[in-house]
Amino acid sequence: MWVLYAFLAAFFAALVAILAKIGITGIDSNLATAIRTVVILVLTWSIVFATVPLVTLKTLTAKNWTFLILSGLATGLSWLFYFKALQLGDVSRVAPIDKLSVVLTIMMAFFILREPVSWQVLGGGGLIVAGLLLILWY
Repeated sequence: MWVLYAFLAAFFAALVAILAKIGITGIDSNLATAIRTVVILVLTWSIVFATVPLVTLKTLTAKNWTFLILSGLATGLSWLFYFKALQLGDVSRVAPIDKLSVVLTIMMAFFILREPVSWQVLGGGGLIVAGLLLILWY
């Protein structure tokens, strides 16, 4: 099931770039990010209220809170920079640079989480970097 969710995430991430590029025309990218964030907030909490017992909040530890807050800050900064890049550049060049996050994630997972890295993962990461360089050199 995780593979289906991952492909759906990729599909909707692609839509984000296209819809955002159209939506930020003529407005500040930070305002666009703020509007998008409110929509995400309402959507996500609606899903939580519909599917998760609120008593679950009591089970969150200090570690959960700390790392989820840090993850949220990283997400916010990523979105702000992404929208600014989309406002200033072509989607077909911004999105591949953004996908360099895959390679950075692989590296961080290896060094921070101690996840094993196979030759297939290294090869795939190398192809992402090669594709990025090819796109940037045209």
